Amino acid sequence: MTHQAGCLCGAVGIGIEAEPLAARMCWCRLCQYLGGGSATVNVCFPAENVQTQGEVRWHESVADSGNRMRRGFCLECGTPLFSIAESRPHLIFIRAGALDDPGLIGPEAVIWTSAAPDWAHLDPNLPHYPAQIPPVA
Repeated sequence: MTHQAGCLCGAVGIGIEAEPLAARMCWCRLCQYLGGGSATVNVCFPAENVQTQGEVRWHESVADSGNRMRRGFCLECGTPLFSIAESRPHLIFIRAGALDDPGLIGPEAVIWTSAAPDWAHLDPNLPHYPAQIPPVA
C-alpha cells in the first residue's frame, strides 16, 4: 500500500511504498526541541521504500542514546520530517504529524520517560521506558 506524507507548506512530498514497522513516542530532550516542548511520535519504515520530492535540509547530531543521527526538515517551512540513525541507515523514521494519515499507526511504546517534564501525560495503556529500547530490526 502507498502512504503519503509531507511538510506544512507542501514543498516536500514523501511517498512510502511499505507498511510501518513500528511507532514510538519519544520524550528525549532532542525530540522535545523538535516537538516544541512535547514528545514526538516517530513511525519507522524501510528506508528503501521511501521517496522524497523537494528539498530537505539535514542536521546531524548525537542523540541522548549516543547514536549519531541525521534529522531532516523542510527548508521552506521548517517542518520536522525525518530521523535516520547512522548505525541503522536501512530504517527511516517519519514524524507521525507529517503523514497524510497521522492515524496510520499510533505509538506502541513511550521512550525516554526519564527526560519527560513533570507535566507530561504518559499514556497508561502503553509500555514506558526510561531510555532507549532495542532498535527495530
